[in-house]
Amino acid sequence: MSAATLTPAPQASTERPLAHRSFVRDTRIVLLRELRPVARDPFSLLFGLIQPLVFLGLFGPLLVGSAGATLGADVWLWFVPAVLAMTTLFGSSVTGSNLQLDISSGVHERMLVTPLSRPAQLVGRALKEMVPVLAQSAVVLLVMLPFGLRPNPLGAVLTLLQLAVLGIGVGALSYSLALAVRKQEWMFWVVQQTVLFPVMLLSGMLLPLETGPAWMRAISTVNPLRYVVDSGRAAFAGDLASSAVAWGWVAAVVTAAVGLTVGVRAMIRSAD
Repeated sequence: MSAATLTPAPQASTERPLAHRSFVRDTRIVLLRELRPVARDPFSLLFGLIQPLVFLGLFGPLLVGSAGATLGADVWLWFVPAVLAMTTLFGSSVTGSNLQLDISSGVHERMLVTPLSRPAQLVGRALKEMVPVLAQSAVVLLVMLPFGLRPNPLGAVLTLLQLAVLGIGVGALSYSLALAVRKQEWMFWVVQQTVLFPVMLLSGMLLPLETGPAWMRAISTVNPLRYVVDSGRAAFAGDLASSAVAWGWVAAVVTAAVGLTVGVRAMIRSAD
């Protein structure tokens, strides 16, 4: 009688879970590192509020007087979501300049030789953009409440979350631009400003696109910010089940996915 051959049971591979935990850990480390300067200098967040508050205080009354009949009774429900989107766009699109400072000072090269994974270094930086976006947007909402702004509470929360997702994507693209131009700071600002203002104006955030020429309306259909702005306006008005809100989430998620994909690839190539 032959002895039974014992075959050792296959052991489950732990490489993927370990890799996953390492990525999450590295992302958290980079995120906390990027948040420390914000915690030490909260006045930088308040400084970023100057522009949206100026728009609300000066452009808002002009809009009420000139376009109030076109936009409806509550112009603030139309204008405030646009200002929040503008705050997100301006704040997250300039974050690449911080990476340029790290590149010029040698901090970026030292980060690349650490055990931290390069994708985590980009994702951690991009996630950091959620904090100032949410903080500044919340302050804008609180400031506007005494002036008669009455948004749908759930719609306002969903809009802030949507803008945070958009900010992650735009921030990642800004980091990609910084990696592409490296120490040429002037080139970063040329590209950033060249792209920023057409995207902003073609989103309809300042004036209704319906009154614009046909060519402008056609170009705006490929502008993801337009769908996010329209989504915020519908959500603030309480129309949460509208297609505008759904398309806004699609635009924000696609922007985040494209930004992170491009950014991670740029971060990996930067070490070569």
